[in-house]
Amino acid sequence: MKFHPTNHTTSPDGLDTIAARRGRRHRTRVWSNIDVCVAISRCCVWAATVLLFVVGRCLADKPAADESPAAAGVDFFEMKIRPVLIRHCYECHSAESESSEGGLQVDSRRAIRAGGDRGPAVVPGRPEASLLLTAILHTDEDLIMPPENPRLSAAVIADVARWIRMGAPDPRTPDTTGVSESWQEQKSERDHWAWQPPSLAVLPDVQDSAWPLDRIDNFILHTLERNRLEPTADALPEVLVRRLHFDLVGLPPTPERVRQFVVDCGQKGIDQTLSCEVDDLLASVQFGEHWGRHWLDVARYAESSGTESNISFPYAWRYRDYVIDSFNKNVPYNRFLTEQLAGDLLQFDSDAERARLLVATGFLAVGTKNLGERSERQFQADIVDEQIDSVTRAVTATTVACARCHHHKFDPFVMEDYYGLAGIFASTNTFFGTFTSPSNSRGGHPLPLPRVVGEIILHESMQPDEFRRVSAEVEKLQAEWVEIAAFRQAVKSGEQPKRTFSTRQILTNLWRRSPMEGRLETVDDEGRAVPLAMGVLDRGEIADVRLLARGEIDRPGDVVPRGFPKAIPISTAEPIPNDQSGRVELSLWLTDPGHPLTSRVIVNRAWHHLFDAGLVRTTDNFGTTGEVPSHPRLLDTLAIHFINDGWSLKGLVRRLVLTRTWRQASTYNPVAGELDPENRLLWRMPRRRLRAEAIRDAMLAVSGELERSRPAGSLVGRMIGDRPISLIGLDEDLPPDLDGSVHRSVYLPVIRDRLPDVLELFDFAEPSLVTGARENTNVPLQALYLMNSPFVLQRANAFATRLRQEASSKSDRVHRAFQLCFGRSPDPVEHQQAFAFLENSESAVPDGIDEGEFSLVSFCQALLSTVEFRSLD
Repeated sequence: MKFHPTNHTTSPDGLDTIAARRGRRHRTRVWSNIDVCVAISRCCVWAATVLLFVVGRCLADKPAADESPAAAGVDFFEMKIRPVLIRHCYECHSAESESSEGGLQVDSRRAIRAGGDRGPAVVPGRPEASLLLTAILHTDEDLIMPPENPRLSAAVIADVARWIRMGAPDPRTPDTTGVSESWQEQKSERDHWAWQPPSLAVLPDVQDSAWPLDRIDNFILHTLERNRLEPTADALPEVLVRRLHFDLVGLPPTPERVRQFVVDCGQKGIDQTLSCEVDDLLASVQFGEHWGRHWLDVARYAESSGTESNISFPYAWRYRDYVIDSFNKNVPYNRFLTEQLAGDLLQFDSDAERARLLVATGFLAVGTKNLGERSERQFQADIVDEQIDSVTRAVTATTVACARCHHHKFDPFVMEDYYGLAGIFASTNTFFGTFTSPSNSRGGHPLPLPRVVGEIILHESMQPDEFRRVSAEVEKLQAEWVEIAAFRQAVKSGEQPKRTFSTRQILTNLWRRSPMEGRLETVDDEGRAVPLAMGVLDRGEIADVRLLARGEIDRPGDVVPRGFPKAIPISTAEPIPNDQSGRVELSLWLTDPGHPLTSRVIVNRAWHHLFDAGLVRTTDNFGTTGEVPSHPRLLDTLAIHFINDGWSLKGLVRRLVLTRTWRQASTYNPVAGELDPENRLLWRMPRRRLRAEAIRDAMLAVSGELERSRPAGSLVGRMIGDRPISLIGLDEDLPPDLDGSVHRSVYLPVIRDRLPDVLELFDFAEPSLVTGARENTNVPLQALYLMNSPFVLQRANAFATRLRQEASSKSDRVHRAFQLCFGRSPDPVEHQQAFAFLENSESAVPDGIDEGEFSLVSFCQALLSTVEFRSLD
């Protein structure tokens, strides 16, 4: 048997639909390497299939799909689609226009789907049948929109096509098409729970007073008892220690550690043993690598710009390392936020601290950038918009960015709120370290750092002769560029230029000069390489900005003073000084103890990672369109205690995993399942699939190959540097399989639209968006990856080698394999059937391959492919 997934253009199981939905250019690349080991690939599928039936207890029910895709679709509409419709379509095709041309209105979900005289403007899921896309593509001479303007940018067209493929999610109804009133007049919005300051709740009474171990347990048990439910019994020690290790450090415990934990529980008791184990894990460097990755999801961390140009960000890895180190040092969360928003404006006592604070501001720089945008004003406005959206969504789980073109449709934010924040970020200079090339119209300077002993610098110094030559060439080209600028100004004003330049000469100057200027920015005046980062600094000119009608840069209105959203008044908020951007004051406003959202949001994010769902399931949406908390009094109490405990993230995690609630088993109770099928009341611990990184890291840990040290920089910084990705050809300059490293997955390259296979297939966070909750899918491509991926085959071979070294007999190898993979020994039936498989699989061995080696490798691959291996009880 041999699989050829790339031959399936259409299939009843929907593989083509899945691939199209993901929209990745490299989605079939995984399977091109199968022929490397034809004989094994023919038989491993058979072996894995047999053992999947043999090891029955390794299988589990299909994970429930996460509800985040729907919320993500609405967010995508609000960020990418509604502003385009307002800016380019509402004037002629809305209820507010004097007449809807062609009978078409696009200002409500019902209207845009009904369409006009020609038919539906949008057919969800079918871009080819949607007239809106046809109109903006300008492929039909009789249907061109906008009619008197150039075609919309390729990025906008791609966004519209993607939105339609997503099913055209659209929260608009006929009564939400107009502009919302000012927030002061929207009493229902002002009364929304999330805008109210958290209040400390009285500890609720419970009937079973022996069950709670923490005040948190009282809230959970009180709600269960009120609904006539009971908590599930505690999980077994070997289950708890595996859960604890994956939750805190993202790695499986060794069999020796599991054994010692079980012994200690019997001798010292579960409470003391669990507490000591938690403290050991919190003190390990692996904690920051695992929990830092949670924040990198929220920070939309990536190493390229995205969009059509997709230029590399060679210095992004410094921000990644900063986040990991901050979690390991337990930097208080309010300080952590302040450093990322305004680190460049904070006091420091050493060059090392100054460098760390500058790197922290990479949070504001690592977002997507449309480097193909030709208008400098539009480009800067889009950077500001992305920063406003990322900051508000990441910290407060609401977005003010929806008020760029109109008052927010659902939450109490008005356009003045948006442009008050826009002035803060427009007064900020963003350094992202690219240069202009044939692939992109926009460049950005890198942010120089102070020299620190031991600082990693991936780019090379320049020899003196080379430095002088390049400097002279740049000086010559810069002088010519001054003449080009004079020529263009003369042509624009109708004057006779002193010297003329062809378009080719202009572009030649630009494309020769920009890379050399970029190279000179990486060295000092002596040609020595300087440490560089992504980040921000205040601009030399600090100014408020004008409100833009419908968000259009060519329709400026009144100046809006820099400030914070009025819907969340903070009486102690500091005034913004005239000589600074206001980012320090913004961070103080966000981290003020009286802010109703900041502490609630981070507590809810931590709860989500430990219990598989937040107390508010819409982790990135606390607004009126989000869900209400399942335990509102608990959420408030946790938020207040978090602040009172010094904003300590380690302290918060420690407290949550030491609760009786977290200690519950995952055993299913049919009665409770009938009353609370979604387990919102937490009558058991949900069974959950591991994140993509944990699956990959666990394979490396089990095979004995995991390299636990931090690599120097990143693959992007080492191999691509500051060259445009779209020019060099990824397949030539990067390994064909970006999974290939044996370091932890947090250090894999995160290139937008070109992720490592295991991350791509197992629901890695979309690196262009703030993501507090990942999708959780179960699709055939995942199984095919586990059966055929070179990465998995290599791990299975290494795993088999480890078993041969650590156990001499087949029986011992079966025991050792189960202990390494699942943290437990096989039961008698599993042992007998696994042993029989190793004994009787010789008939399936291809010629020329050692029988014992083949059967053991197949056995190892099958274990790595089981649901139990990639799931957590």
